Amino acid sequence: MRLKGFRAFLLMLAPLFLLAPTTVRAETINLVGFGDSLMAGYQLPPEDAFPARLEKALREKGLDVSIANAGVSGDTTSGGLARIDWSVPDGTKGVILELGANDALRGIPPEDSRKNLDAMLAKLKARNIPVLLVGIYAPPNMGEDYSARFNPIYPALAETYGLELYPFFLDGIVTDPALKLDDGMHPNGQGIGVMVEKFLPVAERFIRAISAGG
Repeated sequence: MRLKGFRAFLLMLAPLFLLAPTTVRAETINLVGFGDSLMAGYQLPPEDAFPARLEKALREKGLDVSIANAGVSGDTTSGGLARIDWSVPDGTKGVILELGANDALRGIPPEDSRKNLDAMLAKLKARNIPVLLVGIYAPPNMGEDYSARFNPIYPALAETYGLELYPFFLDGIVTDPALKLDDGMHPNGQGIGVMVEKFLPVAERFIRAISAGG
């Protein structure tokens, strides 16, 4: 009788255990913003750089995200390839890859830029690190032939690797002097705000795919 009574007591407690709250600690999604001065936040306070502003906007959306700023002013795709292994540490859950603007400004052959970007993507793929690829357009003064060879690099690589692509990093600010520094090339704080606003939906989709294991 005592055994039967104890079993009955356990059966009565079982629903309480099922209903008891459980504490699950969500893991922060650590991203790296990897790029040049556009990513680094040229002449801006650290808190106004693109990675910091994007992180803030994503957290306001309820996403537990940390974005390290691995932007280096003046960097080219060859420079990025040389440092990507140590600039993207173990534990990184995703990379926002933005490079190529300085290649175009210096007239580096687009074929070389593509080769370097391809090599970076291959390295990240081998480490199972998802990438959000950020495109750039060649300056018009480089001529139609150069643009025709350079501009398709990003959509082609995105298709090859099955990546999320943001076609043009400076979308929304490139023709508005009020959103740029006095050099006429880099975004000011207001310009970064416009960039983040436009970039946010793509970043949200990228992060949710990481969270889902996609």
